[in-house]
Amino acid sequence: MSSLGRSWRSRLRLLRRNPPLRMPSTLKKLGILGMNERNGEYISIYNKREFYPLVDDKLKTKQLALEAGIATPELYGVIEIEHQVRDLDNILGDRQDFVIKPAQGSGGSGIMVIGGRRGNQFLRSSGVSVSRSELEHFISNVLSGMYSLGGLPDKAIIEYRVKPHAVFDAVSFQGVPDIRTIVFRGIPVASMVRLPTRQSDGKANLHQGAIGAGIDLATGRTVDGVWFNSVLDSHPDSGNAVRGIQVPDWHLLLELAARSYDLTQLGYLGVDVVLDAEHGPLVLEYNARPGLNIQLANQMGLRHRLEKVRALESVPTSANERVALGQELFGEA
Repeated sequence: MSSLGRSWRSRLRLLRRNPPLRMPSTLKKLGILGMNERNGEYISIYNKREFYPLVDDKLKTKQLALEAGIATPELYGVIEIEHQVRDLDNILGDRQDFVIKPAQGSGGSGIMVIGGRRGNQFLRSSGVSVSRSELEHFISNVLSGMYSLGGLPDKAIIEYRVKPHAVFDAVSFQGVPDIRTIVFRGIPVASMVRLPTRQSDGKANLHQGAIGAGIDLATGRTVDGVWFNSVLDSHPDSGNAVRGIQVPDWHLLLELAARSYDLTQLGYLGVDVVLDAEHGPLVLEYNARPGLNIQLANQMGLRHRLEKVRALESVPTSANERVALGQELFGEA
């Protein structure tokens, strides 16, 4: 890392540990992107609203990805109206594990992960048993729009349960870590991995207590971790180091993220990928309004990176070339 890069990181750490320093002028100097600027300068300009349904509806996203040859968790079935709940046995067959999620859910809510069966009972990943009637009741809630954007009627997606890659076993509590990459004009500009903790109840959700660890675009190795308002080097549950983990299939993962721009036509996009032990990188979902915590996880401001990409007169048409450009511009190795 260059001396300039080390300087920026040290100043950002200081900013995190000294809240009085969080003055607008300081944040601007550090290149911190705020929500209003994100919305006004990037999302409203580069994301046409006509393409939002392609990413807000996970079923549409999955269908598009499959048509484009982009790997996603296998779809077992969809329940769209109440009377279809009776077809649940036909959808599940003798499968021991699966996931039920709302097609238009947000914030990770409304997702039920089943990890096995015991007689007539379904076992959640936490070990808690769920009866058939409770499963049907959950699906009915999904259909009613309880977990959807705006509370509108929804569909229940039943799909393959991701089996997490062992690379994050030492720094993950129960659930499945996921990797978020911000893609601007088809170029990856920043990545982080979200690591479940006991506090987050095994969910890869930073607001609920998961760790966000930045990833160096050039190498695919994790850097600093952030947990709520603290910069940390080790996982709070296991004590194992968060920094220095090599993400497998890194170039493939970035290529999936870059190709997602061609698929969605959204210029400012969050791409969430999981690493499956059997199938490798799988695109989990897209986000047309990705959050800004990725800046904290990487201890850097997004504005400077976005301005560099914005200043380009043109970008490569090839996803591989866009990945290489992103690594060249923003990798630290």
